[in-house]
Amino acid sequence: MELVWLEDFNALAQSGNFSRAAELRHVTQPAFSRRIRALETWVGVDLFERTTQGAMLTDAGRHMLGSAQEMTRRLYQMRQEAREVAGKQARTLHFAATHSLSFTFFPGWVRAAERTSPIEAIRLHSDNMRVCEQMLLGGEVQFLLCHQHPDVPPQFPAESFHSKVVGSDVLMPLQAQQFEPNAVAEPLSLLGYTAESGLGRIVSARLLQESQPPQMHTVFSSHLAAVLLSMALEGKGFAWLPKTLAEPEFVSGKLIRALDAHWDIALEVRLFRPAMALSDFAEDFWAKL
Repeated sequence: MELVWLEDFNALAQSGNFSRAAELRHVTQPAFSRRIRALETWVGVDLFERTTQGAMLTDAGRHMLGSAQEMTRRLYQMRQEAREVAGKQARTLHFAATHSLSFTFFPGWVRAAERTSPIEAIRLHSDNMRVCEQMLLGGEVQFLLCHQHPDVPPQFPAESFHSKVVGSDVLMPLQAQQFEPNAVAEPLSLLGYTAESGLGRIVSARLLQESQPPQMHTVFSSHLAAVLLSMALEGKGFAWLPKTLAEPEFVSGKLIRALDAHWDIALEVRLFRPAMALSDFAEDFWAKL
């Protein structure tokens, strides 16, 4: 039995797709498939049902999932605490944060948090939402900072994690200033988010709620809001951009609304953590937020 097998199992259970899970685990798909099969051989039963659409947990796999996630989190925490006790590593808070919040929100928020709870060391992992969720599930980080909307829950079990609202934001549909608007109504050119993006999930959920969504077609996609911001400034289309990221360009007039305020999407900035006990200084940081 190897820890990497449990990490692979967790990744495949979350993604439901061998190629996406292999990408998350930074390994080739054949090697990933062999490790999943090795875990199933060790357990003695099939944990996934392979289909043309992907991989679905069997009854045995669903029964095992919660324990596997809990075990990997505890093993990572045990290693971290052992290193700290031995003086081999500073007492470090480990965060995963989505790219847009890493650049715009995280630095000021941490400075404010340190006023009530001094922090010895911080390690920040910045990535897309899918990777950040996997890091929290696998115990590689203690905290996940992300945008959140009540209609789009995170892709991990709510009963196993706690969260606090630590800020707010809003997605605004913005485009570059246009001096010659089209005379003929045409579908709007959308700069969209890819499936890995948490903001993309939120925008998709909002559009599904509307009986008459705007006429648009996707001309470019990225999981990075900063890339969509750059493309919008180049006049390539419009994008739903976080106000925390795009406010300077909006205030200066470089970006204007592509749609009216009805299409704004109010967001929370939430910090997630496992329900299980963390290190003493991580718990102290959480309590003082």
